Amino acid sequence: MAQKSQEKGAAGGVPVVTEPGRIRNVVLVGHSGAGKTTLVEALLAASGTIGRAGDVADGTTVCDHDPAAVRQQRSVALACAPLLHDGVKVNLLDTPGYADFVGELRAGLRAADAALFVVSAVDGMDAATAALWEECAAVDMPRAVAVARLDHPRADFDEAVALCQRVFGDNVMPLYLPMLGDDGVSTAGLLSLVTRRVFDYTAGLPAQVREPDPEHLPAIAESRNELIEGIIAESEDESLMDRYLDGEEIGTEVLVADLEKAVARGHFYPVVPVCAATGVGLDVLLEVLVAGFPSALEHELPAVAGVDGSPRPPLTCDPDGPLVAEVVKTTVDRHVGRVSLVRVFSGTLRPEQTVHVSGHGLAERGHPDHDADERVGHVFTPLGASLREVGACVAGDICAITKSGSAETGDTISAKDDPLLIAPWEMPEPLLPVAVVAHSRADEDALARNLARLVAGDPTMRLERNPETHQLVLWCMGEAHADVVLERLRAGGVDVDTEPVRVALRETLTVRAKGHGRHVKQSGGHGQYAVCDVEVEPLPRGAGFEFVDRVVGGAVPHNYIPSVEKGVRAQMERGLVAGHPVVDLRVTLFDGKAHSVDSSDAAFQTAGALALRDAAEKGQPALLEPVDEVTVRVPDSSVGAVLGDLSGRRGRVLGTEPDPGAEGRTLVRAEVPATELLRYAVELRSMTSGTGTFRRHFVRYEPMPTHLADQARKEHSHP
Repeated sequence: MAQKSQEKGAAGGVPVVTEPGRIRNVVLVGHSGAGKTTLVEALLAASGTIGRAGDVADGTTVCDHDPAAVRQQRSVALACAPLLHDGVKVNLLDTPGYADFVGELRAGLRAADAALFVVSAVDGMDAATAALWEECAAVDMPRAVAVARLDHPRADFDEAVALCQRVFGDNVMPLYLPMLGDDGVSTAGLLSLVTRRVFDYTAGLPAQVREPDPEHLPAIAESRNELIEGIIAESEDESLMDRYLDGEEIGTEVLVADLEKAVARGHFYPVVPVCAATGVGLDVLLEVLVAGFPSALEHELPAVAGVDGSPRPPLTCDPDGPLVAEVVKTTVDRHVGRVSLVRVFSGTLRPEQTVHVSGHGLAERGHPDHDADERVGHVFTPLGASLREVGACVAGDICAITKSGSAETGDTISAKDDPLLIAPWEMPEPLLPVAVVAHSRADEDALARNLARLVAGDPTMRLERNPETHQLVLWCMGEAHADVVLERLRAGGVDVDTEPVRVALRETLTVRAKGHGRHVKQSGGHGQYAVCDVEVEPLPRGAGFEFVDRVVGGAVPHNYIPSVEKGVRAQMERGLVAGHPVVDLRVTLFDGKAHSVDSSDAAFQTAGALALRDAAEKGQPALLEPVDEVTVRVPDSSVGAVLGDLSGRRGRVLGTEPDPGAEGRTLVRAEVPATELLRYAVELRSMTSGTGTFRRHFVRYEPMPTHLADQARKEHSHP
């Protein structure tokens, strides 16, 4: 529950700055279990923002306040936790590490100016983290690495650094080395490679800085030389390397200045060992975030356009500039209402200000284009679920606003008199369908309301009301995502069930056949009389439906011929053998009979439908299933497994090619029946250790294998 008050256990005041140069927006990324949330908690406590650190297992952390996160003991949503260090506000953006919640990660990347990769000294990293590093590299996002969980018995800092260097590439270098305690096992301090000083944590935070012991000097010297060469290689002073090679001692101030510039440019990636449990390295990590990472002023801002698509000049991070902000996350709290986490890129967002809210381009995911003028109520600094009121939010900062009637994730907030649209960030496509149904009629209205709230906050979820299968389908990122969505629905008071997802099939006839339709009834007064004879023949796949009139001699009066066609079309919609629409047929009306009194439009509609059904009994009906073209993007090492799996799904492989966007990855193209893809998002992730992705689009319908078609007919006969 969002709390509009000072958060429980808070020790420090609300961090407020008015200059973009004193703001750092840092997103923490890494695989699930790496220790991101625990590290954020420790940094908040170390900076005095909270009185004591909470615990993930106990569900008491600032960032994992979502009930689903507490139950699963892992982050499921983006959370913002600001702190103040040396007069600089650091907005820590904690992201989920599990692949199902990649949409929350994307939102965090959008709001941030730099990324802190958290790598476990015990478990290393997953392939998805490595792929994310490449993604950050493509946009030159500044990065640093925190090697966490040093207190674990199996922790191996050297191996973690070696892994980072193998996976992340050049210029990933430690600034500090762990120093063991007297027991020879625990980490008691850090050895600074730049200053050649010891940071001793045996007495807790802050560290006691002293000269190194003689036994530390060899380790410092060896690693320091490598670090200095890396820093000098990135220096703008081209003479520095020559001076260093000539034996000149490069001053610490010069090294630190060049290091900070290289980190801010995204060309050098410092590694810092940290231990959230013991406090080792927390103060030096804060120093790296403040001194090494760029301020909001140095971040390249997203492109903007008018709401009509007209081009606009690039934004600058100016508190006095035009207001342009973006909703990076929306949640709906039962007590507070809609809460929007907002990154302000330009201008200043103030309480009681009338703004324009625009959202365009996500209609296919259940977010219709919308534009509205709204009054901002209060502006808050969020600390997890807690909201602490502030007087304004300047360019470069992150805040929260409440009670907006229309703001959804991805929307642009701009000035009322000059509404703008920010270029959207990339949203992953949800590919796991889950069919939901209200447990009772009393739950139907509540289900609709709660789904609208969830869709407003989660652009990675797509809501589809399938008109053919009559199912309400939630398209999710994976099973864990689906579990969280269902849990939130139930927490909102909705008793909801799931059911198997049905794929919309088609029917057709495979041979030419004739059909006779006779509808004759006499029950006093005007009766019903219509007789028609049709010939049905299959058309090529995708040709649709043709109705041909070849009646001669007025056997069917001209005014009733459209009635026959209408009856045929209605029967095609209802299906012939399994209740699915009929396609790719030519129906020719060639004969019939009428009565001068009892014939009618309704009678000939019925006769037309009966004639088509009669022809279907002789025309060898077949079921057609949709076939999608699938493009699978996987590491080269997984290609064999993916090809074998696609063949097992009745897939037809079209070819493979190197992925032009990433070295060491392959694109596999295939055509696969849609019925075989219902759980492919889950199974592909399992096959590729979370690194495989795919896209799909419909191409055509093809005949269903006989045994599967027979099963579908039986299910229709005995629902």
